[in-house]
Amino acid sequence: MTEPPQDPAEYATREPSEAMPPAFWAFHARYHRPYLEYARIHLGDDEAAHDLVDGTFIYLAVVWGAATEQENIGSYAWVLLKERVWAELAMKGRDPAAAETLAFARAVCAATDPILDSFRAQFRQQITELEETMGLFAAMARLPERQFDVIVLQFALDFDTKTTALVMGIREATVRSIRRTAKRRLAAELGLGVDEDTDDEE
Repeated sequence: MTEPPQDPAEYATREPSEAMPPAFWAFHARYHRPYLEYARIHLGDDEAAHDLVDGTFIYLAVVWGAATEQENIGSYAWVLLKERVWAELAMKGRDPAAAETLAFARAVCAATDPILDSFRAQFRQQITELEETMGLFAAMARLPERQFDVIVLQFALDFDTKTTALVMGIREATVRSIRRTAKRRLAAELGLGVDEDTDDEE
């Protein structure tokens, strides 16, 4: 895999311009919103999220030639974004897995509603409203990283399978597989069972 240049001085002094190729601006148009929403969830600060995402795209512009040589530029950029989010949290002395921001909590809450609707359709008599909401919220915060990302992108940010796959740089079938695994794990933590064919296919 080709590594992009890492000169921070060059990164700090160069910005994307209209001279950038159309492919860069198409990439920017497609990924800016999901990157911003994801950063906002974890940082809990609109200005910090905008600064981080803008900086990420400036960096991508600087290394665009090398970035386009990657096997999957979507996956490459997604990893870059997440590394920058984790670095920002580390600078603030916060653990990315600690779910410390109100935005993070709201995102998890938003994602629980559609998942609960699916579970309720199967298990109306098994758990109470309060128990299932609190249990699912806690279980979501413990999901492995890729499972959590898929759940947040699809259920909290309302991206479809195709968009989620593009953002994460993976195949749509992989998104569906990760989503099924995440929902099975969540159901198991709530003491429920999910049939193999209950997950919606898009």
